[in-house]
Amino acid sequence: MARLPVWPTLLIRHCKPIGRHGTREVGRLLFALHAGSAFAQAAEAPGVSASMLLQTVLALVLVIGVLFLAAFLLRKLNGGRGFGSSGPLRVVGGLMIGTRERIVLVEIGDTWIVIGLVPGQIRTLHTLPKGDLNPAGDGERHFAQWLKQITERKNEGG
Repeated sequence: MARLPVWPTLLIRHCKPIGRHGTREVGRLLFALHAGSAFAQAAEAPGVSASMLLQTVLALVLVIGVLFLAAFLLRKLNGGRGFGSSGPLRVVGGLMIGTRERIVLVEIGDTWIVIGLVPGQIRTLHTLPKGDLNPAGDGERHFAQWLKQITERKNEGG
C-alpha cells in the first residue's frame, strides 16, 4: 500500500482558511503540489533503452531458433516422415463434396476403404481390393469430347 506524503496534512493543519474561498484555495494548492510531484516522478521514470530492445529481440530469435531446431531433430529421428504418417493407414485421395462434406479413399494393407466424412460423423461407403488409380485427366477428356460434339451439332444444325 502506497503511503501518502506527510506534507499535505501538515499544510492543512497549519493553514487557517478564511471562509469558503480560503478552503478552495488550499485545495487547489494541494492538488497543484500533488500533481506536480506526480509529474516529476513520471518524468524521472526510465524509458526503454536501445540495448534493452536489442536484448529482447535477440532472446526472441534464440527461442524461435530452438523451436525450429527441435522440430528438425524430431523429423530426423522419425525417419524423414511427417508427423502422424507412421501407422498402417495412408490417404490415397479425397474429394470435397460440399463445404463440410468429403469423400476420402484410405489404404490399409491390401484394402481400400471409401469413407464419407460429414461434421460429427464418419461412415464407410465401400470396401474394395487395392488397385491402380486411373489418371485424373480421363474425366476431363470425356467432358472435352462431349463439349466438342455438342458444339459441332449446334454448328451443323444452324
